[in-house]
Amino acid sequence: MSPGQPAPKLHLTNTADYRENYANSVQVRVSLWDFFLMFGTVNQSAPDAVTISNFQGVFLSPPQAKALANLLAQNLKQYEAAFGEIRLEAQAQGDVIQ
Repeated sequence: MSPGQPAPKLHLTNTADYRENYANSVQVRVSLWDFFLMFGTVNQSAPDAVTISNFQGVFLSPPQAKALANLLAQNLKQYEAAFGEIRLEAQAQGDVIQ
């Protein structure tokens, strides 16, 4: 898009297989070509038993992953300004936060 040119009108549609789910686990794999985000839910049935049920994987190009990181950072900053700091607790598995 050239300077002075009007922005195109954006139309959002959902495909027939569109769905929304809750995730409290996101695992990330990185390669030279892309980022892979695997979303799931964590269920701890006992102090020593945790199950992660993955339900969706999404591939992102590196530029799109960076744009998502910037967008999340901006929205988290606004959320914390409105509702207070979000504090993360390190997990017992090598201080990995899931």
